[in-house]
Amino acid sequence: MLEIKMNMVQTIGLAVLALVVGSLLKKNVKFFETYHIPSPVIGGFLFALIHLLLRTAGLVSFNFDSTLQTFFMTMFFTSIGFNASWKLLKVGGRKVVLFLIAAIGLVVAQNFTAVGLGTLLGLDPLLALMTGSTPMTGGHGTSAAVAPQVEALGIQGASTIAIAAATFGLIAGSSLGGPLAKSLIKRKNIKVETEDSKNTTDENDELLFGKEVKTLDGENFTKAFFIILFAMFVGTYLSDFINQFLKFPAYIGPMLVAAIVRNIADNTNRFSLHYEEIRIIEDVSLNLFLGMAMITLKVWELAGVAGSLVILLLAQTVVAWLYIYFVTFRIMGSNYDAVVMSAGHMGFGMGATPNGMANMKSVCEKYTYSRVAFFVLPIVGALFIDFFNITIISSFLSWLS
Repeated sequence: MLEIKMNMVQTIGLAVLALVVGSLLKKNVKFFETYHIPSPVIGGFLFALIHLLLRTAGLVSFNFDSTLQTFFMTMFFTSIGFNASWKLLKVGGRKVVLFLIAAIGLVVAQNFTAVGLGTLLGLDPLLALMTGSTPMTGGHGTSAAVAPQVEALGIQGASTIAIAAATFGLIAGSSLGGPLAKSLIKRKNIKVETEDSKNTTDENDELLFGKEVKTLDGENFTKAFFIILFAMFVGTYLSDFINQFLKFPAYIGPMLVAAIVRNIADNTNRFSLHYEEIRIIEDVSLNLFLGMAMITLKVWELAGVAGSLVILLLAQTVVAWLYIYFVTFRIMGSNYDAVVMSAGHMGFGMGATPNGMANMKSVCEKYTYSRVAFFVLPIVGALFIDFFNITIISSFLSWLS
């Protein structure tokens, strides 16, 4: 069998090609657009299937260099750290804090479900963890980042299982948000009326609340890029220090340093962070490292755990439904706004923030618009949950390994 070895430049080049193909397919295939499946996942998984066929036929096998994948993964999570603003969380008010608490609770429940049921099914707890909050609340980005850490511990198939679970989560979360809302309204006799939000007009973060159209500046982009690299530089030393006592992924240090820098910037006028530029770098780094993670998937590793994977994913679906129905809905006030946020939580708790937004939009089109829900969920889903999720996942990794 012919083995094709690709260096780091060739690997990222193929990842970009897969990303472009995925983007074209997403525009032309309604299914991908409906369920908000990322372009790198579409194109990368297509290549992974082609690789499976070629390898099974004994024709070609690919070998990739993951150097740049690790670099862009660290850059992505460093960018996530800059979203963790204590000032913004306080300004968001009580509803934002409560919804964040509910989201964190689901993260913990997802991980305990995965580890507990996985152990009963005879799976390695670390492998079972790849069906927990890593793919569910975290989605494809977190899956592509965490799974290689598990594989480095000698657990084969972690990446393939995590990506498969994340894809399932996107579809399930998008499909069940509407039925969940309908069930809550009917069984709880909820009146379709909303409460006013005093915070929805506040412009506290130029990324979320800025109304003017801004022109990106090359100098600001350079500054944003450099501050991310600085946080990565300092953060790697912090990771080395932490890992003397606990086993955490290498990107935890840079993410924590970024969060510290963000909160210092929020409380001083001596320097400012350029959040729009940081968000662009976050998106680019996510697409690149996710593209590389997808093309390197070893789909054939699913064969031995397919049955257990189905059971674990069905269990995650049931746990998410029950948790959101009985916990999230109650925490958020047991009213119509809580119904809409519950539908949104089903979307991003099993998939991604865009899925949650789409769920809420669907519910509001049928009943009435909820300003509170559309204020709260984007803040928690886009700015905070990734930070807390990756910290909790890292704690589970440290415990289980």
